[in-house]
Amino acid sequence: MQATPITPLSVSPNLLKPTLVMQDFAKGPSLSGDGKPVDEAALTQARARAKDAAQKFEGQFLSFMLQQMFEGVKTDGPFGGGHGEEMFRSLMTDAMGKQMTKGGGIGLSDTIQREILKMQGLT
Repeated sequence: MQATPITPLSVSPNLLKPTLVMQDFAKGPSLSGDGKPVDEAALTQARARAKDAAQKFEGQFLSFMLQQMFEGVKTDGPFGGGHGEEMFRSLMTDAMGKQMTKGGGIGLSDTIQREILKMQGLT
């Protein structure tokens, strides 16, 4: 007897399917599947939420990268080092990641936003 490999679709068949609300938006900007006009405000709000989620992801990604980069850095001198700096370094890298994303980031959020919208049928 051969074992069936576990895939994301075998765990959750609906994992990669767009939600019902988003399927209505995918049928066109003027009409939904039932013939009613699509609420443009809801469409704009869905795109804004996708952009926000993508930017938050990029900020967390950059924060993690910066945290790994700073692990090997030893700080000495009158204003560096100590347990306090070690304790608050994660907050500093988190703030730096958010600021880098606000300043344009590395282009990761645009790609993620595009994929989120594509999966929801809002391209």
